[in-house]
Amino acid sequence: MDILERKACISGIGMSAVGRRLGRTGLDLTLEAVELALADAGLTTDDIDGVACWPGQQAVPVGMSPVHIFELRDALNLKLNWYAGGAEGPAQLSSVMNACMAVATGQARHVLCFRTLTESTAAAAGHGASRTGQVGQRIDGMFQWQIPFNAPSAAIWTAMFAQAHFHRFGTTREQLAQIALTGRRNAGLNPNAIFREPLTLDDYMNARMISTPLCLLDCDIPVDGSVAVIVSHVDTAKDLACPTVRVEAICGALYGNSGWDQYPDLTTMAARDAGQRLWQRTDLRPADVDVAQLYDGFSFLTLTWLEALGFCGPGESGAFVEGGQRIALNGELPLNTHGGQLSAGRLHGFGHLHEAVLQLRGEAGARQVSNAQVALVANGGGPLASCALLSRM
Repeated sequence: MDILERKACISGIGMSAVGRRLGRTGLDLTLEAVELALADAGLTTDDIDGVACWPGQQAVPVGMSPVHIFELRDALNLKLNWYAGGAEGPAQLSSVMNACMAVATGQARHVLCFRTLTESTAAAAGHGASRTGQVGQRIDGMFQWQIPFNAPSAAIWTAMFAQAHFHRFGTTREQLAQIALTGRRNAGLNPNAIFREPLTLDDYMNARMISTPLCLLDCDIPVDGSVAVIVSHVDTAKDLACPTVRVEAICGALYGNSGWDQYPDLTTMAARDAGQRLWQRTDLRPADVDVAQLYDGFSFLTLTWLEALGFCGPGESGAFVEGGQRIALNGELPLNTHGGQLSAGRLHGFGHLHEAVLQLRGEAGARQVSNAQVALVANGGGPLASCALLSRM
């Protein structure tokens, strides 16, 4: 099989200030992240001939995707041979997948991918997280089946999957807690994390319930921030300023239904499909992964990814993380080493990608995993799923 994404590498990364209620515009944060990524790669705006983002600019919910690719192009005066910024695609890694295909097929040499959010400032301004449009508008799409039953939030939908997993496999809240506890321990070593104070099992068990069995500490943290990632053709690696990271395999797949509520097995999600597809595109196997950055928009999503990617069998993720030793920094599968979205803040998986690159370059400081050679990044939940296997070049 001709694995086209192996012609691509990650040549530069940049992360803006990340925080609660920063009060800065999305474009301002994006430009900060882009400047850092360009400096990291040793490139200039003249070198960038492609731009990609996901899901493209969106007015609703406010702050979820505030920057249009044309706005960024105009601000930087980029000369683009290729660009993509559509809303459809297999979760947050869609822009990176598209960029890999663009450089592999000669449409571009250096593609700037970015993910920017201003959700925290939007919430402080009273905009909230409504996805249903303005008051008085007709509710359509999947929300027409959920709003009448007071189920507008992904926390509710994810909780139902988690309840099914608990019921079928005996998963417990004490096991699920290890995702949050591990992330918080790692965040304590990350000066850029939002929440760094120690977290105990008692803290978790006594936290406010949001939607059984998910408590407040199972839910990620809305923030303002931006991450920029430059995807380049591997032929350019020798000319770059920093060590490059190879894209071994990247994919998004959807073999089941495209909604949250119609899966034949409600203990899994589209992650199962993406995980199956990923291992078809590489000779590497789960045992080869040195560090995993698995999506934790809700803690249960991380359990789903552990099973979908073959780190444990179906229904075994609770036992896999029990006690936290396996997923600790010195464990067999160091997990969400920057703190994940539960403690470092919700950058829709781009924080995970940024951390994976740092780990493979040996630049993660106090949280560095020894001799990390292969990293796995997984993004998305429900019907959206994408994952990437990265390695040192």
